[in-house]
Amino acid sequence: MQTECSADLFEFAPVEKRRVVAGFDGGRITSDAGALLLGLADRAIGLVDRFAGCFEDARNPAFVEHEVRTLVGQRVFAMALGYEDLNDHDQLRHDPVMAVLAGKLKPRRQKKCAPVAGKSTLNRLELSLPAPSRYKKISYRAEPIEALFVDLFLEAHAAAPDRIVIDLDATDDPVHGDQEGRFFHGYYDAWCYLPLYIFCGRHLLAAKLRTADRDAADGSVTEMARIIGQIRARWPSVKIVLRGDSGFARQALMAWCEENRVDYLFGLQGNVRLVAEIAAELDEAKAASQADDGRPARRFRDFSYRPHKKAWSRPRRVVGKAEVTQGEANPRFVVTSLTADVWPAQALYEDLYCARGEMENRIKECQLDLFADRTSSATLRANQLRLWFASMAYVLTCALRRIGLHDTPLQNATCGSLRLKLLKIGALVRTSVRRIKIAMASACPFQREWAIAYARLSAAA
Repeated sequence: MQTECSADLFEFAPVEKRRVVAGFDGGRITSDAGALLLGLADRAIGLVDRFAGCFEDARNPAFVEHEVRTLVGQRVFAMALGYEDLNDHDQLRHDPVMAVLAGKLKPRRQKKCAPVAGKSTLNRLELSLPAPSRYKKISYRAEPIEALFVDLFLEAHAAAPDRIVIDLDATDDPVHGDQEGRFFHGYYDAWCYLPLYIFCGRHLLAAKLRTADRDAADGSVTEMARIIGQIRARWPSVKIVLRGDSGFARQALMAWCEENRVDYLFGLQGNVRLVAEIAAELDEAKAASQADDGRPARRFRDFSYRPHKKAWSRPRRVVGKAEVTQGEANPRFVVTSLTADVWPAQALYEDLYCARGEMENRIKECQLDLFADRTSSATLRANQLRLWFASMAYVLTCALRRIGLHDTPLQNATCGSLRLKLLKIGALVRTSVRRIKIAMASACPFQREWAIAYARLSAAA
């Protein structure tokens, strides 16, 4: 058992003639009592057990203190709670709430062990190989991990929707060392990786770590074939629209969509020919802007377009936005397989394409709130596994929000806000023969939302 901390007291300005002192000697107190909701969310969707099932453990059971499920759950819960570094676990392994989440209150093998693992054991997990070796006996299988994201998305729906929109985007993941596969990317002006993210609304379908020496759409056909095949196996009649920026307006991806009954809507890089197509509309928008005291004005034009024959195999529908803002022309273009009778030009651009920007917020949640860009391991393989751990933490937090917080003030809160308001709650932990009492702070301002989430997640578990 961990000894009580006997650090010196820290003194502050007195209040009403009373000394104010502080020290790390409170005993069994946790700052993460709200994480119990994460445990309920995990029971509701079965994430940790299934994620752990993607690993194989070749260790001798007689010498195993921390099972793979404990290690996987500990890493996912900790990232959701804001602990991105493995070093944090040298103290977290003694946290009573982490022990409750692991379902293991005492070490089994040695008195010097803790209920959950420290940094060294978790580091060996993150450095797992696709096949066990002499020194790394825990291995993982990539295919089931990738399939699990889609399975969790499908299970989140009680019935098959009529239509889904799948967003693709590439972003930068800066690296600050000599990691394997790092390259300098001119657009981002940094040494980085170039991960591919695929979302459907708030649901994460794929997070693929890639080197930055490639096109943004590289590998997207393979990923979409896998994901859409898995979706259609469950929902054979669902209509699917792929949406992305101009980095995905590539012949290979558009041709694959056309061959597989998938619609697409991609941004299209402007050029002289495209701008000439909307010259009249630009003139109209400029006149309208001048007549309205310089306020922005826009017009739309629908036309068929085909660049060089070797670039596209056929003419395709293009919608041009002729916009004038602050006296300057701002032309934009999209290419699509959607028909004009279903999606007129203006609605296609403003209502469907512009909604793509919401995906940027999802990527920010993954990278800023859940540390998906924390790829500091030496190998690309280990960094991909780190990305998957962070992505699973995102999926788990989203399940908490989706199941427990709909129709509450926190239903659209970011993962970072949910952590601050619902998970980071101080509590005194008392363990007796018959129960573990976690006495949370009475001054917590979000007790009502916590209680609502508890009731809903308990019903779903």
